[in-house]
Amino acid sequence: MSNNPYKQKHELAKLIERLSKQDGVHPTTIPSLFLIRESIITEPISRVNEPSFCIILQGEKEVLLGEERFLYGPGHYIVASVDLPVTGQVIKASADSPYLAFKLEFTSSQVLEVLNGTGFKTGQGKNAKRAMYVSKVEPSLLDAVVRLASLLDTPKHIPVLAPLLKKEILYWILQGPHGEALEQMALEGSNASRIREVIDHIINNYEESFRIEELAEIANMSVSSLHRHFKEVTAMSPIQFQKQLRLQEARRLLLAESTDVADVAFRVGYESQSQFSREYSRMFGFPPRVDINRMREQYI
Repeated sequence: MSNNPYKQKHELAKLIERLSKQDGVHPTTIPSLFLIRESIITEPISRVNEPSFCIILQGEKEVLLGEERFLYGPGHYIVASVDLPVTGQVIKASADSPYLAFKLEFTSSQVLEVLNGTGFKTGQGKNAKRAMYVSKVEPSLLDAVVRLASLLDTPKHIPVLAPLLKKEILYWILQGPHGEALEQMALEGSNASRIREVIDHIINNYEESFRIEELAEIANMSVSSLHRHFKEVTAMSPIQFQKQLRLQEARRLLLAESTDVADVAFRVGYESQSQFSREYSRMFGFPPRVDINRMREQYI
């Protein structure tokens, strides 16, 4: 591929279009790399976004985290440095010019491995930063992305070169203007990594009620510090975070299992069906049964 950034973006878009014949998220022969294509404007989709880097080559997407809105298109990338409940929607796409994106998932230990090789100075006491951000793609980062994607056409080189290129991509993200948000999440003992432990606990026990003091104990923080840092990282309070997880899982269960609304409400941790229906309507725009029937008609 060319070293001209404009040509690289164009050629990478063509590669993604060639390798993803249908709409959807396509796993590849490179572990944790996905190619995404959508030829229509999509419905808002709520899901837990894993730690990942996603660059758009064509089209535009909007991601909502709590009340915060992230809009990005060609030449920009979005990073999530921890698991986050988000709502994403492709807002610019057509059959002639589909939305095309390259998504690479990673772990905190992979980030730490890169940091350990760079001789970085730790800043564990720093305030936690937002765990999601949009940034402009620098030529050095784009070049590494292009070289990783190109391996899909030469599979014999993947086992040796893909791990090296993933490390290079993480290195350039860490060197970018928001790299500190990723760095802090990987550093054991930092405020951000302690919030990550709380996030993991809520995700693994989302259907159970908790006291805020318990979460503060997990983070080894005061209740006020926990609230402040948690909101800084996730753009929401622990209770709001849990509520989004519960409602996302409830929607998934209703779609997948055609179960009774009251039963699903109970399974995800609600004691009151009316409260569940109110909060479901607020998040998804429709009461549970109406929403599920509407989605079934749309996708079947």
